[in-house]
Amino acid sequence: MIHTIILIVIYIFICYLIAFLGRNKKFGFWGYLFLSIALTPIVGFIAFLAAENKK
Repeated sequence: MIHTIILIVIYIFICYLIAFLGRNKKFGFWGYLFLSIALTPIVGFIAFLAAENKK
């Protein structure tokens, strides 16, 4: 039980970190946060790397 909670907290933290890094990118903070949570942090990070900066 406690292991599951720890894994969920780590997952959410990684998603938040990707969203924080992407706050000045095309989709913004919330876009990367939802993308990372809905799919996986790996997909969110790949999208972060492929996205352009905001103009």
